[in-house]
Amino acid sequence: MNVEEFDFQLPEELIAQTPLPDRTASRLLVLDRKTGKTKDLQFLSVIDELAEGDCLVLNDTRVLPARLYGTKKETGASIEVLLLKQLEDDQWETLVKPAKRVKVGTVIEFGDGRLTATCTGEAGHGGRILKMSYEGIFHEVLDELGEMPLPPYIKETLPNQERYQTVFAKNRGSAAAPTAGLHFTKELLEKIEEKGVHIAFITLHVGLGTFRPVSVDKIEEHEMHAEFYQMSAGTARLLQSVRENGRRIFAVGTTSARTLETIVKEHGNFQEASGWTSIFIYPGYQVQSFDGLLTNFHLPKSTLVMLVSAFASREYVLDAYRHAVKEKYRFFSFGDAMLIR
Repeated sequence: MNVEEFDFQLPEELIAQTPLPDRTASRLLVLDRKTGKTKDLQFLSVIDELAEGDCLVLNDTRVLPARLYGTKKETGASIEVLLLKQLEDDQWETLVKPAKRVKVGTVIEFGDGRLTATCTGEAGHGGRILKMSYEGIFHEVLDELGEMPLPPYIKETLPNQERYQTVFAKNRGSAAAPTAGLHFTKELLEKIEEKGVHIAFITLHVGLGTFRPVSVDKIEEHEMHAEFYQMSAGTARLLQSVRENGRRIFAVGTTSARTLETIVKEHGNFQEASGWTSIFIYPGYQVQSFDGLLTNFHLPKSTLVMLVSAFASREYVLDAYRHAVKEKYRFFSFGDAMLIR
């Protein structure tokens, strides 16, 4: 399939630059994937779309303050670093700007030397491997010196960095938030559980692929960046029980969807598992692990639009997106939500 088949017109003013003060104040577009019919709701109405015995699957990854601003020790030149993946021995796969200034052996200092990074190698797609040196606990140093790595289409600053975390974020490791989960508050999740809907947690640490556009003409030629995932035995048992009881599983976000599909594809059912996934879901792929998908509105020609189009259909999804543009829904990370069932 051609990448251009997943393009659509999106006015720039519909790209949400700031989050709403109330997480649940977003709008919700519901799409029936069998008929293509849509309805416009407020996000709080998501509870009415769920039934007793259903299960919401949430990604409990926590975004690292992974953007660091430092200086090259030799020259004092400014260097920006984005942490992507933790390797062994305090080494990280990173993106650096400008990359041409950072060669093997280059030392970068952050926070008046509280943290230093030495380039030990090059990674794919212009990345660099940096070995970190510091006193104390790395994540405490990072919390002090790092900034939240907001997506490049967001131009505004974020005064409260916790607003780019879900309320259930727990396991550190992401370079970007699982944004479909940003709409939930603890109070809403409690009400959903009171209705008899199960809540399950998985982990997928969002990595470089979130920032990388599709650069090929044929989507079959695109390679996804590998991301770490984990499912506990308890979550696996719960999901198996929901499935055996004939109830529905709703993946919250494309990250949850990719994790569920990876595990079921590899093992044939839900079970305790962890590893790295580079699964690429696009039309023609048959989804096996979930019955509904709650997601935000995504970039034109992105792998996320392709995943959504595999679950519903390209025609229905693009029609729904055109409706969302007409009705001035807010797009991308801080935007409104879409429920496909």
